[in-house]
Amino acid sequence: MNLRQRTAAAEKSTVPRAESADSTAPDASPATEVPLTRAGAAWVGISAAAMVAILLIIFLVQNTHQVQVNFLGMSTSTSLALMLLIAAVAGIFITAVLGTARMVQLRRIIRRH
Repeated sequence: MNLRQRTAAAEKSTVPRAESADSTAPDASPATEVPLTRAGAAWVGISAAAMVAILLIIFLVQNTHQVQVNFLGMSTSTSLALMLLIAAVAGIFITAVLGTARMVQLRRIIRRH
């Protein structure tokens, strides 16, 4: 789609104006729909991640007592907050690796077709 086609499409995609009680009053300007952008999507994602991080920090601060941890025959005593942080980071890492693998797989499929 070239610039003229995009401009024409944007002009056509206006949000209908609300009817006022006085239909003879002139409208200042027609309302237009704001397009979704990658920057906007990134902003929403970063905001959501920041909220989750804040909640995680609050949760960790409230759970600082010592716990006994047993894993694969190893045993240690450490703070619950540290164990929860390690589990959260491991979950994020696993999600990132699997998500990256899926994106690479989809890109290869697209290139083939």
